[in-house]
Amino acid sequence: MALRLKKMFGLKVLLALVPVSIIAELAGADAVVVFITSAIGVVPLAGLIGEATESLAAKTGPRLGGLLNATLGNAAELIIALFALNRGLLDLVRASITGSILGNLLLVLGASLLLGGIKHGVQKFDRGHAGLDATLLILSVIALGVPSLFNFALEPNFVSVESLSIGASLAILLMYGLVILYSLTARTHEVDPVGREAHPTEMWSTRRSLITMAVAVAFIALLSEFLVGSVEVVTETLGLSEFFLGIILIPIVGNVAEHIVAVQVALKDKMDLSLSIAIGSSLQVALFVAPVLVLVSLLFGHPLALEFNSFELAAVAAAALIAAFVSLDGESNWLEGAMLLVVYVILGLAFFFL
Repeated sequence: MALRLKKMFGLKVLLALVPVSIIAELAGADAVVVFITSAIGVVPLAGLIGEATESLAAKTGPRLGGLLNATLGNAAELIIALFALNRGLLDLVRASITGSILGNLLLVLGASLLLGGIKHGVQKFDRGHAGLDATLLILSVIALGVPSLFNFALEPNFVSVESLSIGASLAILLMYGLVILYSLTARTHEVDPVGREAHPTEMWSTRRSLITMAVAVAFIALLSEFLVGSVEVVTETLGLSEFFLGIILIPIVGNVAEHIVAVQVALKDKMDLSLSIAIGSSLQVALFVAPVLVLVSLLFGHPLALEFNSFELAAVAAAALIAAFVSLDGESNWLEGAMLLVVYVILGLAFFFL
């Protein structure tokens, strides 16, 4: 999603934590300090990628721009996951996939509906756009869930489990390609089917955008290495499980700047865009990030199987159904948002003690 950090509660101030994280790592500081500073430092860098991508997208037109935004929208989260894969933290990676979907559908959508509803009362949105995104979301959850269910029967035959995951990932990417094709060939709307805003608020030059993006990606890669490298020590020190870090903390770090945008546009009574951000981000994780991680994991020697536990499957399925139901009537209110947030808190507590 397109971002402008100047309007995001001064997030650029957090860039100061980037050198702090680097110094802490080089000085051999406590792993918790390295983890916290690295995690917070990723937030504004992810925002810069979004801002640069937005300006580049404006030069290619709304359709290709939507494709560019959709592809790079989860860059920070993808980079973190790649470093986790390289270290063999497969549970962390799978949990981050689940957590991203849950965070977008319950936390972000809930906060948007709650705050937007408090300010504007009953808010209306286009049932056509929301319904299409909701349908794609349910299909994507099914696509991720089927390999997990069948893997329980295939184990301990890891070759079959891995083959099923690879085949399912290729099929999911095909589905994502069809979504992109529809986005490029359908009539142009203010918000495209993959949940991206078509027009930026300010354009950078192509050179500035490319340089900013390259620098931001480089620093995100560096901080991601620090963050992932400190995970094991942090889990022991703070008493948190690797699963909890992946399903709650990592997704928030990778997407917080985009989450703020969803709430901001809801406060401006632009619920079409707000729902498109929340549901569209979940779509990108399910249809693009997850299958890409499965295929790339083969290169790292740590094959990642699409094998989510029953608790994750139940939570994601419930969140997808809730998002679909919210989209059915074409209107929302603050109570619906409050209920989504309560469900997210309950799930967070449950995952903490799991």
